[in-house]
Amino acid sequence: MTTDPTIRTQTRTEAGTKAGTKPGAEARSSARTKARRRDRRVYLRSHPLLFALLAATRGRPVRRLGGGTLLVHGTAAYREALTRLPLDRTAPGTTGGAARAARVEDVLFDQEGSGHRAGRRELAELLGASGTRELRAVWHPLLLRRLAPLPLGGTVDLVPLARELAGSVVYALLRPGAGADACASPHALAEAAAEAAAASVRSHLPGPPRPGAGAAAIRAAERLRALLGPGADARAAMLAVAAVNTTVAALPRAVAWCADAGLWDQAADPALRPALADELLRVTAASPLLPRVAAAGGSVGGCPVRAGDRLLLVARHAAGAHVRDPDGRRPAEPGVARLVFGAGPHACPGARLAREQLVGVLAALAPHRPVVTRARVDRRAALPGWRSLVVRAAA
Repeated sequence: MTTDPTIRTQTRTEAGTKAGTKPGAEARSSARTKARRRDRRVYLRSHPLLFALLAATRGRPVRRLGGGTLLVHGTAAYREALTRLPLDRTAPGTTGGAARAARVEDVLFDQEGSGHRAGRRELAELLGASGTRELRAVWHPLLLRRLAPLPLGGTVDLVPLARELAGSVVYALLRPGAGADACASPHALAEAAAEAAAASVRSHLPGPPRPGAGAAAIRAAERLRALLGPGADARAAMLAVAAVNTTVAALPRAVAWCADAGLWDQAADPALRPALADELLRVTAASPLLPRVAAAGGSVGGCPVRAGDRLLLVARHAAGAHVRDPDGRRPAEPGVARLVFGAGPHACPGARLAREQLVGVLAALAPHRPVVTRARVDRRAALPGWRSLVVRAAA
């Protein structure tokens, strides 16, 4: 059995402390074990069969299942599949395939053609350094208002907060096309985007198709586009789905990790905060599994690949989220941490925004050193996450 060398050099186990450790180190290890156990619940309760399959096969960088499916866990193999292997980006069971099945052809997430390239260039400009700063003016005041109960002894549910942040950002990105008067509330948009994603996610996962799933996905996509207003096109709908669902999955999980593992000292340090944010995004891996289909023959991690083979690329394992805890003082190599956003020319264009939002959330929460008082897994969500995550300031 082999382990990817990039991860092996800095692996930390999930086990308890070794004999002879100092009390402080023992307490830190116990806290991180608590954090990892809580975070594992979002997989075990929302996608238990898939999580069991991935956990059972992660001993090899690449493993073939049956005649036409490859599970890719290793760091190098994952990167190779995304950057060197020809991929059919509109095949059934892929993101582009789901977009077309939901009647949103020629959109950003089809990942091919001139329309796709133009869309990515446009989005890259909107989400560049200057665009991200402008978006901060939209979501940061909202964040501070919603966290106001904490210093007064109140509680805050971070899931609806994340929905509102994400919905507000999406509207700000799409406002030139949709118009302010055509927009529903950020909460309504977030709920519709979550419904659209949940309706189509089963086409991405192993298992038999569900009757009526395709029709449900189409209805959910049409409802989302209606909420975005008459000026919004199919590209806007897919952007909303991606932005809302990844934000709602990642932010509450990252805060829970920070609270349970006792990382508020790092979050309070402006010098460490960006590295900690990268680490939390790495271990939460909001999109833990990327489904792809090979367009031509080749190899991944030394394993032969045939045209038409289905590839399940496990971003969570490629980034070492299952074996290495987050630590802003000793972060993973950037090339590994960023794999949760993909690799190569098709990497997620929203990575900068995700990082900046989490940095802002950590900065706003750090003075209160919040603890988790209640957490409930979202069993219907497309991505592993919390239905509710309530925090209060530490006593």
